[in-house]
Amino acid sequence: MPEFTHHTLAIADDAHDRAHASDGYSRFGAYLAHNPGLLHDDGQPLTAKEFAFSTWQIATGPVMSPGYVRIRPDIHAVTLVSTGEDGHDVALRIDVPLRHRALAEWPAMIVGDWQADPWATGNSGFTALVEPERTDRTALLITATILVPVPARLLDAPTVAEPSPLMTYQAKKTVNTLVDHANAHAHLLGDLLARTIR
Repeated sequence: MPEFTHHTLAIADDAHDRAHASDGYSRFGAYLAHNPGLLHDDGQPLTAKEFAFSTWQIATGPVMSPGYVRIRPDIHAVTLVSTGEDGHDVALRIDVPLRHRALAEWPAMIVGDWQADPWATGNSGFTALVEPERTDRTALLITATILVPVPARLLDAPTVAEPSPLMTYQAKKTVNTLVDHANAHAHLLGDLLARTIR
C-alpha cells in the first residue's frame, strides 16, 4: 500500500483494489454492484454531486473495510457534506482530533485526553487517537473540523445508472479527484497538528 506523508490525507489504493477483486477487475466495482440503489435516481443517472456523495460513501469505511480510499490514521474522518445557504455546494469535511497541548490554555483540572492507539497507527508514523480507556474521570476531547469547498467543475456526472465497468471507471475518477483535492489542502493541517506534538 502507498505510504502516507504530510502531503497526503487520503489514498486511493488501486493496487489493493485489483489484487483483492472478487470480480477479477475491481473490489470497489464489486461494492458498487452490491449497492445499486445508491447509484441511480429512479433508473436515471445521478447528478455529479449525488454521484460524488454515493461513490465516496461506498469507497470509504465502514462500507468498504479496508476502503478503496484510506484515510490517514491521525485523521478521524474525511467526508463529503452539503454546504452553502441552499445546500447545493459540496465540501470535504476533515475531522482532526487534537490533544490538549493544542490549546492556548490547558484545563484547570486534569481531565482525560485522546490517547494513542498503537494498533491503528501502522508503519506510517501517524498516530491514531482514540477515546481514553479510563471512564472514571471526565474527558475533554477536542476535534477540529476543516471544511474544504469542492468546486463544481471538479465533479462529473455519470453517464450510466447501472453498475458496470464504465460506472466503476467513472466512480474511480470521481473518487480520485476528491482524494487529490483533499491532498492539495493537506498543508492546512500542518500548523494545526505541529502544535499538538510540541
